[in-house]
This record gives sequence, C-alpha cells and structure tokens, in this order.
Amino acid sequence: MMSQMPQQAALTNCPSCAEPLESGDRFCGACGYDLSAVPAPPGDHPTLAVNGSAPVSPPEGDPWPVTHDPAATTPGIAHDPAATAPGDHGLTPPPPPPSGSPVSPASGVRFDRPPEPDEYPLQAPDPRVAAETPTPAEGVKVCVACRAGRVDHDGYCENCGHAQPRERDHMEQECGPMAAVSDRGLRHHRNEDAFAVGTAALPDGSPASVAIVCDGVSSATRPDDASLAASRAASESLLAALPRGTHPQQAMHEAIVAASRAVNALAAEPQTAREHAPHQNAPACTIVGAVVTSGLLVVGWVGDSRAYWVPVDRSALPARLTEDDSWAAQMVAAGLMNEAEAYADERAHAITGWLGADAYELEPHTASFKPDRPGVVVVCTDGLWNYAEAAQEMAEAVPLDAAVRPLHGAQVLVGHALDGGGHDNVTVALVPFPAPSQGAGSA
Repeated sequence: MMSQMPQQAALTNCPSCAEPLESGDRFCGACGYDLSAVPAPPGDHPTLAVNGSAPVSPPEGDPWPVTHDPAATTPGIAHDPAATAPGDHGLTPPPPPPSGSPVSPASGVRFDRPPEPDEYPLQAPDPRVAAETPTPAEGVKVCVACRAGRVDHDGYCENCGHAQPRERDHMEQECGPMAAVSDRGLRHHRNEDAFAVGTAALPDGSPASVAIVCDGVSSATRPDDASLAASRAASESLLAALPRGTHPQQAMHEAIVAASRAVNALAAEPQTAREHAPHQNAPACTIVGAVVTSGLLVVGWVGDSRAYWVPVDRSALPARLTEDDSWAAQMVAAGLMNEAEAYADERAHAITGWLGADAYELEPHTASFKPDRPGVVVVCTDGLWNYAEAAQEMAEAVPLDAAVRPLHGAQVLVGHALDGGGHDNVTVALVPFPAPSQGAGSA
C-alpha cells in the first residue's frame, strides 16, 4: 500500500517480517505492519525470540496470545501451549511496554504490571483452620465471614467490612409440642415478620398451646418493630389470661386488643424521629393466632395472615380457618368476583384491616372449633400461603409427620416458600391438635 504521508524513518525491510519495502509504504504488504509507528529499538529487557523472527513485545493492555511457561510463577496468566508470537498470525505488534516492566525469567514474556506474589496474603485467618481462630472476648460479636474481626454497632465487620446476618433474618423456636420458623426470604432486605409461641396450664391442669404470627406492613414506618411488639403483647396477654380461667376465645380477643395497643404506642416513638420525618405513617402489622387445648381450637386474626387446619389423616379434608381482611376477600364476599379472579388481581393483597394507630377501626376476628380428629394447625403469613393458597395445597406441602415433628415441618414449609421464589418474608408456626396431656407448663 502506498501513501503520500511522510515517514518517520527510512526503512528498507519490515521490522516485523523482514519483507523488503518500497519507498512511501505505510503498511507492510506481507504482514500488514503499520510503518507509520516504528517502534523504538529494544531496551535492556529484550523479549524472547520465539521462532527466529525479530523479537516482539506484548503491548501494554493488549491481550495477545503468548507462550507461557508452566514453570513461571506469576499468577493470572492462562497457560496456552498452542499460542505463538504475534508475527506468526499477521498481527501488528505495537510499541514495547514502558521501561522497567517486569519480565518472567522463565518465559521471557513481558508483563505490564508489577510482580505479584506466589500467594496472596489473606485479610484474616482462614476460617477453616480452627486452631488459628482467636477466641473472642466474652460479649464480643465476631464476624461470621473472617472469624477474626469485631462486629460494630452497625452490623459490619471492622476487619473485612462484611455485613453480618441480623438475628431476625432467620429464627427458629421449639416450645413444648409446637414450633415456629421465620425467614427473611429471598427478596426483602430485612425480616418484618415476628412470632411468639408458648404453653400454659388451664385451671383444671390441662395444657394449652399458644402461637402468634405477625406480618409487618411494608408500606408503613418501622413494620419490623410493629410485628415484634404485637406478637409479644398478644402472647403475654394469652399466657396470663388462660391460667386465670378466661375462655380461650375471649382471651384471644383481649390479646388482639393488647397487641393493637402495643403497635399504637409505637406511633409516638421516638418523638425526635417524628420531628425529622413528620410525613411518616404509623407502624402497622397484621396478626393471626391460635390457642389449642385438649378439645378446643380457637383462632383470631386481623389482616391477611392465615390459619389452616390439616388433619393427620390426609383422607379427611383440610380447611382454612380465617378470612382475609383484604380487597380480594371483599370482592368475593360481595359476589363481584370469584376467588380465582379476585386473587389474580394486582389489588388482591391490599389489606382492609390491620393493627396500627391509623387503622380505621379495630375489629378482632375470633372463631372456635372442635375438631373430631387429630391434626396440626398451620399459622402463617402470606409469605407462605402465597405458594400454597388453597387448603388442599397447604395440606400437600405439610409433611405427614408434622404433628410429631413440628420444627421439621415448619422448616419444610419455609423451604417450600423459598423454592417458590421467596418474594416475601416467610413465617409459620405448627401447633398439633389436640394439645398433649403431658408436658404442660408455662413458657
């Protein structure tokens, strides 16, 4: 190829392939070498002449295929025995790298970055080596990632910066014959659900099991605080009322009222936060609970958290024990939509009842049942029933041995929701019915 542009140097042979050149050539006719940018003579760190042609150098930042000696210890370079020098493929070698670039003594390959060690120092001792893990001082929380750094009050490791899992991200509890599990899920940044389980003795000495599950309203302020306050208040109210002889259904009603008061009290806390963010709405949550005695099952709820009955004999029909306070439920009750249409609507999960200072009116729902056979009561948030909405679907998800292995059953149900997508926080409590005659006592 010919050009009218002046040349930087008079060349008679191509510096890449030694092909004779004509005056005025801008590119080598044999290998395509750009003659307008003639490289400077090699410095005092020549590269390896691979096949007898003129030495060439890899460009700075250009991933040429290069021959790599497996004996070279510099990490980060892939071994490609079939690769050859650029001149053998007709590639145009650019100017050599800056002076002082490190050179592998084994292969002669020039690198455009500083030498790297054979092994990289770890930020902290390998957590798999127990002997090297220091024993933390009493009361000091240690990072779950590096096992060495202290966790600061914000929940981050002061050594490696790793964010620590929060206590409420995953919770499990066994209490007498029942158990509960709560998980943050796969999409939420925190767990806004809460639960409380406990056992009590009725005045005649027979046992009673109590389970409360609350779901914080994400669109409200401090929903995690609301659910925690409600679950604690309701559980404490029930465990105090039942031994006094209060009928379980009346005790459930009073427990929901107590939970509502606890959530309402959060609306004024802290005052400084309200001053800096006056447009925040009041904390809010839903609630569902169950009381199981030797012959009676009582449920209570506000919102769209649910309770299901699943008999041990799966040939018998399961049942949903609660009715949602939601837009979808209102449409079905009014006869405007069937259940499938209503729950397929994007407005389906808009709740019409909740606990909170801005609730229109508190209407605790309670119901009592006398099942004629043993079974298990599933008390859960919509993070679970979204993946097993119908009673039969829930029964199919509950393990057959859930009444005797409630913790395992609750773990399986949470796993079912996570496998389905885990779009929401997931909380479930499993309470066997009837309450066992042994092991009664407050908890």
